[in-house]
Amino acid sequence: MDTEQRMAIITRDAEELITEGELRELLAKKERPRAYIGFEPSGLVHLGWALVTSKIKDLADAGFDVIVFWADWHAYINDKLGGNLESIKTCARYMEDCFKALGVPCDKTKFVYASEILSDIKYWEMAIKVAKATTLSRVKRAMTVMGRSEDEAEVDFSKLIYPILQATDIFCMDIDLAYAGMDQRRANMLAREAAEKLGLEKPLALHTPLLPGLRGGDRMNPATSKMSKSDPNSSINIHDDDEAIRNKMKKAFCPPEKEKEAENPVLMLCRYVIFPRLGRMNISRPEKFGGCLLLQSYEELTEAYFSGSLFPLDLKNGVSDSLIEILGPVREYFDRNPENYLAMKQIFENTEKFR
Repeated sequence: MDTEQRMAIITRDAEELITEGELRELLAKKERPRAYIGFEPSGLVHLGWALVTSKIKDLADAGFDVIVFWADWHAYINDKLGGNLESIKTCARYMEDCFKALGVPCDKTKFVYASEILSDIKYWEMAIKVAKATTLSRVKRAMTVMGRSEDEAEVDFSKLIYPILQATDIFCMDIDLAYAGMDQRRANMLAREAAEKLGLEKPLALHTPLLPGLRGGDRMNPATSKMSKSDPNSSINIHDDDEAIRNKMKKAFCPPEKEKEAENPVLMLCRYVIFPRLGRMNISRPEKFGGCLLLQSYEELTEAYFSGSLFPLDLKNGVSDSLIEILGPVREYFDRNPENYLAMKQIFENTEKFR
C-alpha cells in the first residue's frame, strides 16, 4: 500500500487532520506509527461508537498500532459512576466488549488503562513539565473536553488537572497520532502546543465528527446536539431491540432541506455508519410509492432525498432496517458474553441511573 492509499484510508470520513504534511512525513519515516483514542468509562454505549470503530480499523489497516485508552482516573476526576473506581473499571471491561462486538481488529489494537501508566514516576515528571508549559487560562478553555464549562473549574481542583493528564497520556505512551471526536479537539491542540514548548515531537490530531442526537439541534453547539448516552431518546443504544430502534427513528429529526444536511441525524447515520459498514442501503416501500430502492452510495441517497423522490418516512424505515442488520452481530456477541454487560447494568441499577 503506497502513501496516497494510506492517506485516503486514514482521512476518509474525518472532519479534520492536523496536519496533512506532518502525516505524510510520519508515514515516510515510520513503518508502524502509534495512534490512540481515549475514553472515559462512564455508561452504556451508543451507535456513535460504530463510527469510532470504523476509524480504528482504518488506522490499523493503514499500518498504525492503535491503543484504546481507558481513562479510569480521568473518569474519577470527572465524577463518573459516582467516582467509584471499581465501577469505572467494570465499565471499561464492558466497553472493551462493545468494541469487540462492533468489529475492532483486536490483533492490531491494544487496550490500556490509565491506572497502568499513572504509577510510573516518569508520568508525573512529564505532567509537571506539561503544566509548566501551559497557562491556567489555556487549561480552563480545554475543560470543555470534559463536558464542563470554564467556570466549573471552581468545583474542585482536580478538574484543572484533567487536560494536563490528557496531554501527558499522549507523551508517555509515545503517541504519533491522537484520534478523537471534534469535542476533544482542544485537548489535542493543548498537547501540540505543549510539545512545541517542550521540544517534543508534536502529535498529529485526527478528528471525526460527532453524530447528532436524534432530536436534532445546533451543530455549532455539540454539547447539546450530539448523540449522548445521557439522553436515551436522542440516541440509538447498541443494545436497543428492533422495536426500540424503529420507534426512535420514527421520531427522529429529518428535515428535507439540503442546507440542513449536517444537522440531520438520519442522514448522518447513513453517511458515517450505514454506508461505511454495509456499502449500500435498501429502501422497502410499496410499488405505488415507487417500489423498493437500492442505494449504493451516500451521494445517491442524498440526491434521491433532496429531490423529493425519497420521503422521510421511507428513509427512516430504510435506516431502521440497516441499523438492525448492523447491530445483529452485537446482540449475538453479548448473548455469548453477557457478564460485563450484566455487571454494568447492575451498577446503574444500584445507582438508580440505569434506564
